[in-house]
Amino acid sequence: MVLSKKIKEILKILKSNYPEADCALNYSNPLQLLISTILSAQCTDKRVNQVTKTLFKKYKSIKDFSNLDRTILEKEIRSTGFFRQKAKWIQESCKKIEQDFHGQVPKTMELLTSLPGVARKTANVVMGTAFNIASGIVVDTHVKRISKRLGLTKKQDPVKIEEDLMKIIPQENWIWFSHALITHGRALCKAIRPLCSQCPLNNICPSSLV
Repeated sequence: MVLSKKIKEILKILKSNYPEADCALNYSNPLQLLISTILSAQCTDKRVNQVTKTLFKKYKSIKDFSNLDRTILEKEIRSTGFFRQKAKWIQESCKKIEQDFHGQVPKTMELLTSLPGVARKTANVVMGTAFNIASGIVVDTHVKRISKRLGLTKKQDPVKIEEDLMKIIPQENWIWFSHALITHGRALCKAIRPLCSQCPLNNICPSSLV
């Protein structure tokens, strides 16, 4: 892949500022990461970590979640929002993993996205963070916003944005790149009132307010 001067500079600056960028969700195994990522939809990682700190102490296995009374699970995860739908997805995914994948969270995009409630974003998180497999680039609200501000894409749809990014970012950087943009979005490139004067990318960002 031939990298443009701009992409090289973006990667250099991000690596200088966020060399250890990683997933902010707390987990001990692929199942916990899958559940945490499902819970993170329309919810902050901080809130999810508060919920799962207790949740994962009570329920440790696929069977624990599969056999749990749905109303109890809903109560446990209520504060993450959309708790009824999330509880349904978690339980149905656990049952499918138990029945179809011998109790093991699958390691391919095709199989992961066959789970209820699991689209490319969630699958990419699990593939990259739990299994260190660069299957794609996680596109959450931060990645979407910053990619557009940097002029890396003009698309609105996350899948289309991911396709654009995968064409210009080397695959060996896919996992780290999304974590770096998410970290950058939380720290400086905020949705409202971005801190452009403090941003190390302001000299090459077409959206910079500096």
